[in-house]
Amino acid sequence: MAQYELLLPKMGESVAEATIIKWLKQPGDVIELDDTILEIATDKVDSEVPSPIAGKLIKQLFKEDEVVQVGAVIAIIETDANVTATPVMENAVETAVPEEHTDAVLAQIPGTEQLLSNENAEEAVKASSDRFYSPLVKNIAAQENIELKELDSITGTGAEGRLTKDDLLNYIQQKTGGQPASIAAATEVRVSTPVQPNPAPVSALKAAPAVSVSGGDEIIEMDRMRRLIADHMVMSVQTAPHVTSFVEADVTNMVMWREKVKRNFEKRENEKITFTPIFIEAVTKAIKDFPMINVSVNGTQIIKKRDINIGMAAALPSGNLIVPVIKNADQMNLLGLTKSVNDLAVRARNSKLKPDETQGGTFTLTNVGSFGNVMGTPIINQPQVAILAVGAIKKKPAVLETEYGDVIAIRHMMFLSLSYDHRVVDGSLGGSFVRRVADYLENWDVNREI
Repeated sequence: MAQYELLLPKMGESVAEATIIKWLKQPGDVIELDDTILEIATDKVDSEVPSPIAGKLIKQLFKEDEVVQVGAVIAIIETDANVTATPVMENAVETAVPEEHTDAVLAQIPGTEQLLSNENAEEAVKASSDRFYSPLVKNIAAQENIELKELDSITGTGAEGRLTKDDLLNYIQQKTGGQPASIAAATEVRVSTPVQPNPAPVSALKAAPAVSVSGGDEIIEMDRMRRLIADHMVMSVQTAPHVTSFVEADVTNMVMWREKVKRNFEKRENEKITFTPIFIEAVTKAIKDFPMINVSVNGTQIIKKRDINIGMAAALPSGNLIVPVIKNADQMNLLGLTKSVNDLAVRARNSKLKPDETQGGTFTLTNVGSFGNVMGTPIINQPQVAILAVGAIKKKPAVLETEYGDVIAIRHMMFLSLSYDHRVVDGSLGGSFVRRVADYLENWDVNREI
């Protein structure tokens, strides 16, 4: 019988590694074609790895919670199929990514969906070595001041003698006779991708003050996604001085237009048209007018983005938040934006997003109006420098100027609020940008075709 090497598939251009969350098949289990073998995670997105062949799982090469490089062999499957060479899963790379190449790739990945670790501390264990160490192991070693020579001397129990997180923590505990300081960090952080020389964030979980618990209180452990969100939010407010500007917009024409076209549109395209693609179109137009809102900060450098990639914050059934990204949104017409928004929203709710679909955003839109809120002050999605919140559309009496004088009329009104990084976005730019978005919405053509 042939032995098939199952590789960790490629999950997007900017995704270089993943964490094994759970093995669903154990050695000795019979596997059918397309059976899910394990669950993996990259930052916020959880994915499943199916089997491309039928057979029997005979070996797992990585343990749960280990970080694996894209293209690495993760399992061996015994099969009756005629396997003449090591097959590669669709969209997977043919060989494991060398560590030095991975570091170069990771340096280009935006930190939007990943936690930042202490870049300076890890330099102590980044010297040349014939032995591979995962980013998590490197980070723990750096926190415990373990030199590379000492790290090389520790016996590993992973595949081909690889040093795992548990091996290192056990070694530290035996060495010090107490609990390693990095145990908490090791259980809270699974990725380490320093991409900017900003100060490393203080973990939201570690910085929280002690809380007293009474007998009737219920203790709920944060899941992995909530821990990542917590740390990312704390890092953002520590990194960027937030300022928020508000504008109230009369969107009556936009509302009337949607009411007029939505039934025929749904019948023709089998898609519902919401306000979200309209908001995104207005944002992309405003970004073209004010391109310095589409930037990121790298130390004292301002990186002006060529592409306009709009992230749309989406609430999941679990209560967590995820931000799928519409790439090159400025190159799409309203029909294309509508289809992209609907597709990403449905797959986000069903946990079917691909890891690359949450990466690379340059600006984020969040619709707080979907919860009935009239306005909000959102936290910037690092490393972006601005995020726009759109509030609920409400009917209000408003003063209109006519050729016969001012009149009071019932209009559809909404608030837009822009939170921006005051290091690089001043009030003039931030205020002008959100005003321009409102102008595009207010001046909507009620006779527009879609």
